[in-house]
Amino acid sequence: MNVEIFKLRPDAVIPSYQTTGAAGFDFETLDEIIIEPNSIALIPTGLVIKTPQNYMLVISPRSSMPKKTGLRMPHSIGVIDSDYCGPADEVKIQVHNPTQTPIIIEKGQKIAQGIFVPVTQAQFVEIAENNNTTRGGFGSTGK
Repeated sequence: MNVEIFKLRPDAVIPSYQTTGAAGFDFETLDEIIIEPNSIALIPTGLVIKTPQNYMLVISPRSSMPKKTGLRMPHSIGVIDSDYCGPADEVKIQVHNPTQTPIIIEKGQKIAQGIFVPVTQAQFVEIAENNNTTRGGFGSTGK
């Protein structure tokens, strides 16, 4: 699959898969960034990525991110739609510093990963009655 990508800054790094079996590719930071305590920050990638039609680009934390940096992604994952690819639609990584001290992210640090996932838009059909009785409500399988 070919994916079009545009660099907003000449020093932006085009992502690549690190192994032949990798599901995701890493995003690298462009600058040293300080994330203040108890705050949310958007880390720029300098990239506009044209996600192919019928796909979404999932931005996920690298598994080592919390251990190495103390950061987490406040929304668990980010979703980049296929139509988010205008001239200023930069992919940014949203992070949260839950600690009481500033966290410094170095230039070139691999902070998150991107994964292309196929999507289908549903056609919703309203029904007059719901006769499904197989479940007992929220959290019912944990009883």
